[in-house]
Amino acid sequence: MSHSVLVTGGAGYIGSHACKILARAGYQPIVFDNLSRGHREAVRWGPLIEGDLADPERLVMALQTHRVSAVMHFAAYAYVGESVADPALYYRNNLAGTLSLLEATRQAGVDKIVFSSTCATYGLPDVNPIRETARQLPVNPYGETKLAIERALRWYGEAYRIRSVSLRYFNAAGADSDGEIGECHEPETHLIPLVLQAALGQRSHVEIYGVDYPTADGTAIRDYIHVEDLADAHLRALEHLYAGRESAALNLGVGRGHSVREVITAAEAVSGRTVRWRNAARRAGDPPVLVADPSLAAERLGWRAQYSDLHTIIRTALAWHESRTR
Repeated sequence: MSHSVLVTGGAGYIGSHACKILARAGYQPIVFDNLSRGHREAVRWGPLIEGDLADPERLVMALQTHRVSAVMHFAAYAYVGESVADPALYYRNNLAGTLSLLEATRQAGVDKIVFSSTCATYGLPDVNPIRETARQLPVNPYGETKLAIERALRWYGEAYRIRSVSLRYFNAAGADSDGEIGECHEPETHLIPLVLQAALGQRSHVEIYGVDYPTADGTAIRDYIHVEDLADAHLRALEHLYAGRESAALNLGVGRGHSVREVITAAEAVSGRTVRWRNAARRAGDPPVLVADPSLAAERLGWRAQYSDLHTIIRTALAWHESRTR
């Protein structure tokens, strides 16, 4: 009998890719999503339960009705600027919502959780590549709520024997290689879809926030990881827990970075189109470089990025964006 896995936020970008790989591996993904920022059409590999994390009775019902044995927790708000402008929204949705989920799992007897964390828990790191032992000093409420959840999971593990894997990923990008699902946010804030929208004439230009960083070309450097590699890591983390192994917090990245200008140049090469851009002021709290050391994920999960070269990321994302304009 296949295991049923509750996927909170499974109608979202990364959650929907995780559902696809779960189904392919023989699991039954049960999507729990309020659709406030997810997309109904992205739910294709299992049932959708419309509900909010703030509704513990509905969570318990979902867990018990579908005999769920583990949870993948993606449901969260993830706009840094929005979190600064309205921290109450983020503490209520991300942190309080997760505590509600944890109470529901306790009531239903579910003791395995894969948690979607973030490199934003590190804040402004002193050293790159970043290891899991680096200080976690978030500089915005989004990162603070994710760190608070990581810490709650640690203590819930100590007290209630709930085992978890927190996956701190860097810059998610790309789209499903079959073209079925991709990245669609409103508003869009991620660099690669913004660059591709400019290439496709859907926006006039892309803004480069800071051209005076201490990097080779003056623009910020980020570690971009293909969403299918992220989904694979979530599957491996789930199987790590089913095998009875210990809780962990792991970085997900490639271990090398690309600057904003390099992303634009690659997008022009892949698309064969010009991307217009303008200089803009730095955004407060943006570090010059964020690059992961993913060696611990390789050691604990046997995971390494397979599809995360920049051209593959852009090619899959472009194909998905073009399919939506036909």
